[in-house]
Order: sequence, then C-alpha cells, then structure tokens
Amino acid sequence: MEKKVSLVSHSIADIAAQLGGQAVGQTDLIVTRPREPAAAGPGDLALAMDPKFAAGLAQSRAEAAVLWADADWQSFGLKAAILVGRSRYAMSGITTLFDLPPGLAPGIHSMAVIDPSAEIGDGAAIGPFVAIGANVRIGAGVRILSHVSIAEDVIIGEHALIHAGVRIGARVRIGDRFIAQPGCVIGSDGFSFVTPEPNAVEEMKRTGRITGETAAPEWTRINSLGAVRIGDDVEIGANAAIDRGTVSDTKIGNGTKLDNLVHIGHNVQIGETTLICGQVGIAGSAVIGDRVVLAGQVGVADHVTVGSDVIAGAQAGIANNVKPETMVMGYPAQPREQFMRGLKSIRRVPMLSERLAAVEKRVPNEDVSG
Repeated sequence: MEKKVSLVSHSIADIAAQLGGQAVGQTDLIVTRPREPAAAGPGDLALAMDPKFAAGLAQSRAEAAVLWADADWQSFGLKAAILVGRSRYAMSGITTLFDLPPGLAPGIHSMAVIDPSAEIGDGAAIGPFVAIGANVRIGAGVRILSHVSIAEDVIIGEHALIHAGVRIGARVRIGDRFIAQPGCVIGSDGFSFVTPEPNAVEEMKRTGRITGETAAPEWTRINSLGAVRIGDDVEIGANAAIDRGTVSDTKIGNGTKLDNLVHIGHNVQIGETTLICGQVGIAGSAVIGDRVVLAGQVGVADHVTVGSDVIAGAQAGIANNVKPETMVMGYPAQPREQFMRGLKSIRRVPMLSERLAAVEKRVPNEDVSG
C-alpha cells in the first residue's frame, strides 16, 4: 500500500497575501502542494512564473497557478491564479508556505542525554540520541534532531533548527534562527602545526627556493584555545567544517549562508549576508567582508583580506587581497576584465602558432623563433 504523504493546504488569497502578489479568479480555492506546470492537476498549484512554462501549463489539468505579472491567466482555463513579479523570490515564499517541518514534538526524548547543568528553553524539541554537555544554554523553540552532540558551554539562540548528526564543539556561540544541515561540524580544532626549526615551506617563502638544508619536519600541534562565534540567521550546509580559533574566535556574521562541504579555517572572520558556495575553502586568518559571494570551489589563502561586495567566480584562487566591489576570476584570481583579456589571448595561441609555422616554411633557412 502506498504511504499517504502529509500535505499543507492554503487558499489562493492567503498565498497571494504572503507573496505580495495579485490573486485573481476564485481566490478561496484551496491548493495542497506546488507542482511543475505539466504535472499539475486539481488541488495543485502550478508554478509557471515565466512565459517559457506556458506550454506545459496549457497541457496540464491545473486549476490554479502562479504566473508572471502580466499573464493572461484565463487563456489557460484556470479557475484562479496568483500574478507575481520576481519569480525566484516568489519561489522562496511558496516553498516556505508549503514546507513540512521535521516531525519532532516539543520536549526531550527519553533517549537524549543532557547534563543536569544545561538550560533548555521553552518549547524546545530534542530528539533521540542527542548529547548535550555541561552549562549549555539552548534557546526557546530550538529543534535538535537525532544524533546531535553539543559540547560544554555552548550557547544557541532561539528558534534554531539543527539537523541530524551535527557536531558543535565547546564554547561555541550561535545566534537566533540558526540552521545547521546534517553532518556539519562547528568548532573543530584548527589545522595548525609548527616545526622546532625553520622548515622547507618557510625557506621557500623567504628565499623562493628549497635547498634541502632545512630541518626535516617534526610537526608539533598548536592547540585551538578559541571557539566559533556565529550571528543571527546563519545557515551552515551539510558536512561543512568550521574550525575554532587559535586564541581568538572564528566569526561568521549575521545572515551569512554556507553551502555543503565548505571549510572555514581557524581565526577566519566572515562578515554579514555573505554567500559561500559548495566546496569553498578559506584558510586560516583570512578576512571576508560583507555581502561577498564566493562561487563553487573558490580557494582563499591564509591571511588574505577579501573586501565587501566582492564576487569570486567558480574555482577562483584568491592568493592576494581583493579590493571591495570587485569581481575576480581564475587562478591566480584577477579582475574579471583582466581575466577575460588573458583568456582571449590564450585562445589566439593556436592561430598564431599556425601563422608562425607558415612563416617558417617560407623562410626555411632562417630562425624566426627568436
């Protein structure tokens, strides 16, 4: 027997009010789930916010749809519609309305282990196999799913959602409305090691060469005494890793979002409303400004400063400071205009090589290669 899926129901009028859109037709019509236009039927809300989806909508059995602002909604045989402006922003509101929260009732599961000194806020929900250490403070309305571990002296603000398998280290401070996706680690030790005598890496940085005379590495750990401090409205993606600071805290500002598999090194300082996409790595003591966008697989070297309002294209390697309001691309990262000029020059190399070969054939006894 097919398992029945829980659905969320809303009227067209209520959805339009939440989206700031215009409701037309039978605005009291109830819909239970959003669907792609071609798959939508009665009771569904077809998502066709762009004219390119018109063909699929025309072939469907949908009675209600979200359409672009000046759409002729009646031409699709709909009973009701919601007309919106910015389609992707409307999608954010729609998915929020129809999202099903985790099935975790308020209260503490009998199989959770919580230190007696921990403080749990009103309405919090704590699932099975959760471990909460000494002197932890959990805010009101926080939801903690199964197999989460929270070490001693952690503070988590109100209305956080912490998914299964998250690990939060000692003394971490987290603001309100925090979201942690499954498997992320916050507050792991930084990757800091030193040798008793100068090593080959230091020699290379100082002289630009390796002589082999530097001491063989005997790596000694530098322990991490700091923690991690996270602002309000921050989201950390699945299997991301954020190292604690060596002495001071690693910091992530309000409204910043980290994608899956992001690594933030020790002492890193990240500003507000910054977007860090999948597989980005930021080395220790780097500073990232406000409203920065680091696309997938960007790498930022240690002690580098990336100014506010910077956009770094995918796989950019940032080895030097980047001025605010700059778009950089490539490796090593450089301003977009410079990168594009270099790319065009590279594309001309085969043509120039062919022209050089033709010249060599015409002048066989002379060396024209320089």
